Amino acid sequence: MDSLTPEKRSWNMSRIPSKNTKPEELVRKFLFSKGFRYRKNDKRLPGKPDIVLPKYKTVIFVNGCFWHNHKDCQGSRLPKTNTDFWGRKLEVNVVRDQNNYQLLEQKGWKVIIFWECYLKNKNTTERRLGELINAIKK
Repeated sequence: MDSLTPEKRSWNMSRIPSKNTKPEELVRKFLFSKGFRYRKNDKRLPGKPDIVLPKYKTVIFVNGCFWHNHKDCQGSRLPKTNTDFWGRKLEVNVVRDQNNYQLLEQKGWKVIIFWECYLKNKNTTERRLGELINAIKK
């Protein structure tokens, strides 16, 4: 049972940002510190990728585990209330993401997905960010 009224829950959910999130900012600051230059949320590309690295013809999506339904991740659990709505909503997000990734790849872009949970554990964050740089340069 939800402890909030539907109106209050709706208000809370509407305040969750879709761009310039903390995980995105952490990844962008890390890349900038390593000498990478990028564009943010380029509207000319399918899905408005969070980070666009034109020099490497690479786009990076910094995906929230809940909103993009990261498989086998604690952060992607379906809410206990209104499960039909959330199940459909998250499935539509996954399908839309896959379509955008395919369109970008067809246009010659390398697509990298960086999950929010990669930044949750301080022991693995540095390794994951290092893997990101390797994936970009590959």
